Formats: sequence, structure tokens, C-alpha cells
Amino acid sequence: MHNQINNILESEVIRMITQISIAVIAVAFVVLVFFLIKTLNAATQSLDRVNQTLQDVQKTVDELTYEIKQTIRNTNEITVDVQHKMKQIDPVMDTVKNLGEALSEVTYAVKQVSSGLVSRFKQSKVEQQVEKVAAPQAPVRAEDRTFQSYDAATQPSKAEEKSSSGRNWLAYVDTAVGLWSSIRRQKAR
Repeated sequence: MHNQINNILESEVIRMITQISIAVIAVAFVVLVFFLIKTLNAATQSLDRVNQTLQDVQKTVDELTYEIKQTIRNTNEITVDVQHKMKQIDPVMDTVKNLGEALSEVTYAVKQVSSGLVSRFKQSKVEQQVEKVAAPQAPVRAEDRTFQSYDAATQPSKAEEKSSSGRNWLAYVDTAVGLWSSIRRQKAR
């Protein structure tokens, strides 16, 4: 009997240990499921936040894409406008270039004419000084004085001759500039 009681007790203990083990396993599984649910909820919230952030980023990218397209269109319009205006300015630049060349040539011509006048003026001054030195001073008679005063009254003075030759020089320059302008206009056509 004692053996039987021991066997029953042993089987009851084994059954009780088995039940306790099953209960501990069930509690551990419940705790595991509880923490797994918490982790999955946190992951779901994180994914929701990531999804919301991606939607915001997509919205921002769409807005930026629209703005970039508008900026590119405006840039293209400005480029076309600048090219059109540059084409309009080209004839003006050609005219300025031609005017510069004409002025350069006129300046060169004026320089040559003025150097010629200066050399003639210097040469006439030298000739006058040579004549003064070479011509002996004769006593002036009353009759000679009368002729000199008559010549002075009827003939233009040397100062008047110089000013009239200066006016002639300007007339030549005006004529040359007019001719040059008409030649340039004919070349431009």
C-alpha cells in the first residue's frame, strides 16, 4: 500500500508539476504576446509617422517641381528676350564701329593737313626772316610812303590773308567729311 500511495503521490506530483509548467509557459506566452503587441504598436506608429513624412516630402517635391518648371520657363523667356534685344543692338554696334573708323580716318586727315599748315607757316616765317635780313633798309621817301599807305588801304593785310586761308582750310575739312560720310553710306547699302 505504501507503494501504491507513493505511486499515486508521485503521479500527482508529476501531474501538478506538469500543470504548473503549463501555467508558467502560458503566462510567459501571454507576457511575450503582450510585449510583442506593444512592439508592433510602436512599429505601426513609427510607420505611420514615416508615411506622413513621406507624404509631406512628396507634396514639397511636387511644389518645388512646379516652381522649378516656372523658373525654367521664365529663364527661357528672358533668354529669348535678351537674344532679341542683342539682335536689335547689333546694327547700332556696327554703326558705332563704322563711326569710330571714320573718326579715326578724319583725325588722321586733319593731322596731316594741320602738320602741312604748320610746316608751311614755319617755312613762310623763315622766308620772311631771311627777306628781312637780306633786304637793306632804304630811306623811305614821301612818295614811297604814299604808295605804301595806298597798298595798305586797298590790299588785305597779312592777318586777313591768314584768317581767310584758315577759313578755306575748314571748308576743305567740311567737304572731306561730307564726302567720307556719303562713301560710308554707299558701302553700308
